[in-house]
Amino acid sequence: MTDHRREIQLPEEQAQRELRRKTRRDFLIAGVAAAGAIGGYEWITTARREDDVPWPQRRVLEANRKLAESYLNDSHLMPTYSPTQVEHLKSNGDIGLDTPLDAAKWQLQVATDSAPPMSLSLDDIKSLPKTEMVTRFCCIEGWSVIAHWGGARFSDFTNKYLPPGARLPGYVYMATAGEDYYVGLDMKSALHPQTLLAYEQNGVPLAPDHGAPLRLAIPVKYGIKNIKRIGLIRYTNTKPGDYWAEEGYDWFAGL
Repeated sequence: MTDHRREIQLPEEQAQRELRRKTRRDFLIAGVAAAGAIGGYEWITTARREDDVPWPQRRVLEANRKLAESYLNDSHLMPTYSPTQVEHLKSNGDIGLDTPLDAAKWQLQVATDSAPPMSLSLDDIKSLPKTEMVTRFCCIEGWSVIAHWGGARFSDFTNKYLPPGARLPGYVYMATAGEDYYVGLDMKSALHPQTLLAYEQNGVPLAPDHGAPLRLAIPVKYGIKNIKRIGLIRYTNTKPGDYWAEEGYDWFAGL
């Protein structure tokens, strides 16, 4: 089909003037846009801080939390896979793992706001029904792999080891033995059926760099919540601190 539209021909001098005019206009538009972006960045970074991050960023994180929390329930299960699909899981994160592990002396401290802590051994945790799951481990850095875990459901652990007479609180705080690394969980996430206190990976005991002898495996959360080498579990009604939330990440960290 022939295009019968006329091609506009401009004299060379007029074409150069038009080109300069558009170039100046585009430069001004780009400058205004850049100034707006810089101003917005300055406004955000100098805004009043809440939980150690600027309040506009905290509002976005809270919106993310409310969205993730709204669809989290016991019937909202993350996909599971065949053991043949398991991939290599990098041992990201070594905070709290710098001291040599003496597995024979390891103890888990369990406490509440109102009761003194009790000490449990790994055999105490292994006395609970064992659950295995093959789920996707998602890192906040943007990568994910399929991982195989074995351990006790945190709900079973809570039913047995929450101190007698203690009412189920709203939160759980977990930390390494020296509290160098720590996470906070809402109780609904902690009691989710896919939340495990894992002591095995790929059918064998955890390796030290993957959190031996006990770590959290919680596929409804990003990897930053999957704390390694747990030394303390505290049930509390006060929203607990969280290592990465204090660095500006979403406290809920839900998927």
